[in-house]
Amino acid sequence: MKRPKNAPDLSQIRPSPEILFDPNSMDLARNYNEKYLHWYKLQYYDCGHYGRESLWYLMKIMRLNTCKKVNIGDLSISYNLLDRFQKPLHQIDMALSTGLLPINGFDDKKKMMLSISSMMEESIASSQMEGAATTTKVAKKMLRDKIDPKNRSERMILNNYRAMEFIRSNLDRELSQEFIRELHGIVTHDTLEDPGYEGNFRKDNSIAVRDILTGETYHEPVSYELIDPMIDGLCRFVNDESDYIHPIIKGILLHFIVAYIHPFMDGNGRVSRSLFYWYTMREGYSVMEYLSISKAIKEHKGGYEEAYQLCETDGNDVTYFIDYNIRMVMLSIEIFTNYLREKIDERRHVRDLTDAGDITQRQTDILVSLMNSDGPQSVYELASKSGVSPQTIRNDVNLLIGKGYVKESSKEGHKHMYSYARKGKK
Repeated sequence: MKRPKNAPDLSQIRPSPEILFDPNSMDLARNYNEKYLHWYKLQYYDCGHYGRESLWYLMKIMRLNTCKKVNIGDLSISYNLLDRFQKPLHQIDMALSTGLLPINGFDDKKKMMLSISSMMEESIASSQMEGAATTTKVAKKMLRDKIDPKNRSERMILNNYRAMEFIRSNLDRELSQEFIRELHGIVTHDTLEDPGYEGNFRKDNSIAVRDILTGETYHEPVSYELIDPMIDGLCRFVNDESDYIHPIIKGILLHFIVAYIHPFMDGNGRVSRSLFYWYTMREGYSVMEYLSISKAIKEHKGGYEEAYQLCETDGNDVTYFIDYNIRMVMLSIEIFTNYLREKIDERRHVRDLTDAGDITQRQTDILVSLMNSDGPQSVYELASKSGVSPQTIRNDVNLLIGKGYVKESSKEGHKHMYSYARKGKK
């Protein structure tokens, strides 16, 4: 997207004094602030009798009166907790920390499979956002079958997967330079032109965030000389629990600040998104491990980039980024909840088939195996689990295909691959 124009400096605006006493202008300002319109979007809205600049001045004065501020070294950011944030934050609390998602209906083995599947989705999507060119299907097979990566894209995905494993096993640690560098070393292993930058902060100012096509600069990272003190300040902010900040909000602030500092030559986006997972899971949002937020972001990537730019062109007001990320967490919860309900319906369907005598126990086991699998399986894989010959399984699979419960989904070499068809014949 084209970078929005910077919002005007309030000191350069000469508002009409009457606007402060105009009920219509006050109503417009309150309404647009709840929408949290940026300066550039305000041009498409009714700005009342006193014009865009005067209304913007009024809106900003209102925002400054209610905003919270965070200072990390030379970086000063602000944000507003909008009234409309309260409901989704409550829903996130209920879904991710109180066990209200239907995940509790699954046994530990199935929960582990769901977690692994989500980690795969997150690793793949986060890498694809940073340029990994591997398809999701190929990437899942690599992770599932533990195949060595063949190129940089596959290595990025494997690294991200290992980073998610690292996060899960380090929820008891505080944020520190060492932890951030260790995470970066995992994320970038064998993917950088200079391996010396793996797990190390950059030592110059040679990088910037630019549009690939136009070359337009979106973000100039902080000078490399400021990285150490700013990361130290960020760690103190994150570890300090004296002033309560909602964990989802604080996790989003952590995400934004790391990306703003841009402490590494590459991998900053992957590290900042990983740290959001780590922080929220550490703060008790254990169900976060089942969500793929990067997948939701990837499908709305224009909004992700826009949210960053709206912040930077409005004096580092991070409300825009908070707004976007809350919506992406909510979308991830919705996607996962729908997936769980689908799986519950599938289990109920298979149980009904077995109870009705429509299929044998061995055929039931085949359906359950295909339902639980993260990808299609061959008759040889199914046979190895059941202890019978591939031909016997092939006969069962053909019968299940005839009933509409199984479908042939692909072919790998000479092997036919099968998956659960979700619905049988009417």
